[in-house]
Amino acid sequence: MADTTKTKKRRRADPESSNGQPELPFKNRLKPDSVILESLQSLLESTVSASTSSKPLTLADLSLSTTCREVSDLPLSSVQSVIESLVLSLTHSILSGQGFSFNVPSRAATNQLYVPELDRIVLKDKNTLRPFANISSVRKSTITTKILSLVHQLCLKNIHVTKRDLFYTDVKLFQDQTQSDSVLDDVSCMLGCTRSSLNVIAAEKGVVVGRLIFSDNGDMIDCTKMGMGGKAIPPNIDRVGDMQSDALFILLVEKDAAYIRLAEDRFYNRFPCIIVTAKGQPDVATRLFLRKMKMELKLPVLALVDSDPYGLKILSVYGCGSKNMSYDSANLTTPDIKWLGIRPSDLDKYKIPDQCRLPMTEQDIKTGKDLLEEDFVKKNPGWVEELSLMVKTKQKAEIQALSSFGFQYLSEVYLPLKLQQQDWL
Repeated sequence: MADTTKTKKRRRADPESSNGQPELPFKNRLKPDSVILESLQSLLESTVSASTSSKPLTLADLSLSTTCREVSDLPLSSVQSVIESLVLSLTHSILSGQGFSFNVPSRAATNQLYVPELDRIVLKDKNTLRPFANISSVRKSTITTKILSLVHQLCLKNIHVTKRDLFYTDVKLFQDQTQSDSVLDDVSCMLGCTRSSLNVIAAEKGVVVGRLIFSDNGDMIDCTKMGMGGKAIPPNIDRVGDMQSDALFILLVEKDAAYIRLAEDRFYNRFPCIIVTAKGQPDVATRLFLRKMKMELKLPVLALVDSDPYGLKILSVYGCGSKNMSYDSANLTTPDIKWLGIRPSDLDKYKIPDQCRLPMTEQDIKTGKDLLEEDFVKKNPGWVEELSLMVKTKQKAEIQALSSFGFQYLSEVYLPLKLQQQDWL
């Protein structure tokens, strides 16, 4: 009898909701949605005010001691003209008996520069020669010539192809797509144009859902009517226009699983927002689309990534740019992205069970320590504090760790509570 009494007391101690199910942890701390929406409205107003009161800085506005290189969007006719001028100069060099070589901007790590005033990585102006008459560079020179020839064909025909199409034009020469992709970036940098100006696109990867209407090559797309799968982000951003939205913010999500959960729960209807994901590593089209939304709609961007060094790296690529494409960082970066979660401090703060946390590997710890040395991390004291905690505890967790409290905990409690507390960095 005594054991039964204890059991009953324990059961009464467990808080229950009206339907008899256990209450979700911390749900009782949530204020009415109307209160949370008021704080989000304040965030939106401050973002709009900041974006309209000051003109965005450019490299030309700064007096840097180092010369830097940036590319710009060029029409096909200009790209064609630059290629023809380059080939003409190479022909003169060959006819004069000097052979030929390409003067290629160096995209090595030593030629990158983080500019705090712009909060992004840019490319310095160092070049390297790629001579044809040299055994160490003859193959890469041949690949460069082939890529230039293929891009010139695209200019003449005014068509788009994927990077995969480009690779399959000469598999024996390229051997691996990473080699043709890398030279494609070199060519873009050499010609002084964005990669999208070359009419070479990547396969569709990113998706968007929520409070957004835009035109895609003349067709109007309503992203609230795209189902839980959302709308694939167009690979050629130049056909996107007429963006309209009544959202209060953009929610950038690292993982496809978290995106699906939020889309199925129609999170964007409870808290008006646009949800976007690149399903892991950011691709060029998603980065361009996110920046276009930010600049045209003037919405704050809040990021939801895994609590590990790679989650923060992904966030930094969206915000500050990647070293691989630093030559085009002006077009690919989205300024002032806030780190909403999952953060290392959240693991204890939200009592994430130990069985849902993962031990960091030696490589994870090294990556975390390397990030602590990056200038774009040092600029944000909150990031430094969180990353230091991660390295110290040697624990990481994925967004899905929140599912230990229930599959809808992310949309029903965690994110609303974060938004209510304005808990972002």
